[in-house]
Amino acid sequence: MGIRYETFRQQLGLASDLDSVLQVLHWDQFTYMPPGAGEGRAAQIAALSRLSHERLASDEFLECLEAAKAEADGADPDSDEARLLLWTEREVARRRKVTPAWVGEFTRATSLSVQAWEQAKAKSDFAHFRPHLEEIVRLQQAYSDFFAPYEHVYDPHLDRFEPMMRAAEVRAVFDQVRPKQQELVRAIAERPQPDVSIFSQEFEPARQMEFVAELVRAAGFDMRRGRYDLSAHPFTTLFSLNDVRFTVKIESGNPRQLIFAALHELGHALHAQGVSLSLERTFLGGFGLFALAESQSRTLENLVGRSLPFWQAFYPRLQQFFPSQLGSVDLDRFYRAINQVQPSLIRVQADEATYNLHIMLRFELELALLGGELQVVDLPEAWGERTRSYLGLEPPDDAHGVLQDVHWSWGYFGNFPTYGLGNLVASQLWEKLERDIPDLDQQMAQGKLDGLLAWLRQHIHRHGNKLFTTELLQRITGAGLSAGPYLRYLNGKFGQIYGLNGS
Repeated sequence: MGIRYETFRQQLGLASDLDSVLQVLHWDQFTYMPPGAGEGRAAQIAALSRLSHERLASDEFLECLEAAKAEADGADPDSDEARLLLWTEREVARRRKVTPAWVGEFTRATSLSVQAWEQAKAKSDFAHFRPHLEEIVRLQQAYSDFFAPYEHVYDPHLDRFEPMMRAAEVRAVFDQVRPKQQELVRAIAERPQPDVSIFSQEFEPARQMEFVAELVRAAGFDMRRGRYDLSAHPFTTLFSLNDVRFTVKIESGNPRQLIFAALHELGHALHAQGVSLSLERTFLGGFGLFALAESQSRTLENLVGRSLPFWQAFYPRLQQFFPSQLGSVDLDRFYRAINQVQPSLIRVQADEATYNLHIMLRFELELALLGGELQVVDLPEAWGERTRSYLGLEPPDDAHGVLQDVHWSWGYFGNFPTYGLGNLVASQLWEKLERDIPDLDQQMAQGKLDGLLAWLRQHIHRHGNKLFTTELLQRITGAGLSAGPYLRYLNGKFGQIYGLNGS
């Protein structure tokens, strides 16, 4: 490429640097920032967000992009250069439709709403959070207006998290999965449940963190290029491809929560560390494809972390950390306990067989909120209705219901469906991975995860956002997004654990 493309890369890099600084501010906000700093931090985030938006939406940057496109005319469509230009063109077009005033207003509103959500959740008081959420919904509806006409008011939001995906497609695949998943859950409910009393004991938090440190090392996370900390809600971010951060949350009496949340975030972090460094400071180097990113966290959390071969290797070590709690508990009992299927109120504590029902609940509420069919004041009641319908449970308070997730305080409408889609993508990729590595179970049973990581690096991680999720699926598996592998995985695994007919 010539000087025009290089100029474009330099200008894009400056915009990327602004976004990286924003991530530093967000990370600090959720880890070490003192509680009294909220107003100042909101102003800082709003100012930087507006600067970043204005830079990429400017006429000057558009001219720079068009010059680079002309110079790259005829380049291999699969090259880094062609893909970066394609992605940047999409992003610039999106940003030019959104006014800088809206960006500043939105980022300030969400920065303040995070603190309001934390306070409301602590007191289980939706009324405290309600005006903030009403403002966010209003701003999100205004955001949709920038992209009219659209098939559904939700589509512009979903496109932020999973480009090229539409609400109708998500609804269709969820409608395919839901009855099968509910049928499985009903069948499991009729079977004897595993003994999970082992998790009713106290597990020292410091020892839990020591065990997590061993998992982090075994999985291949490079501590020279990242770190992990504690936060109220686990998350992963990156300031650069050589500075990847994730957080975990300790619940002293239940090591399952820490271990599987850590594996989940570790899956994201390994994904980020595996992106080709040639994509640094571009749109191709971050988390732009959320269903794909979620597939990587679900792979490590569930397909690896809740598997029997994984614990054949790591359970003896966990027993050494907690001899009085687990020393007399055999592997089979432990494996069944960590894979218990039991409808629960809290999404992040949900088992594999019920998790997507939580996602469908939120997806439908988001559709109704943005479409105007549901008002924020009526949200707790609507939440309760769907919880009873999907999970057969009654939320006792707001903290265990409508206030349990931080995402709406971030303004993340359109994000939740990608969690459910990520489960489908993970299972579809896993079937191909198992064919390519036929002795994978034996490797995991020996505590060897390097073969798994090498496959993920080669086929998925290094590409970053170069290929859209369905495009990558097609290239790796030979098929577009399919619910089949996910349903086969659930029925096969839990059919064996619970001894269901035909399993």
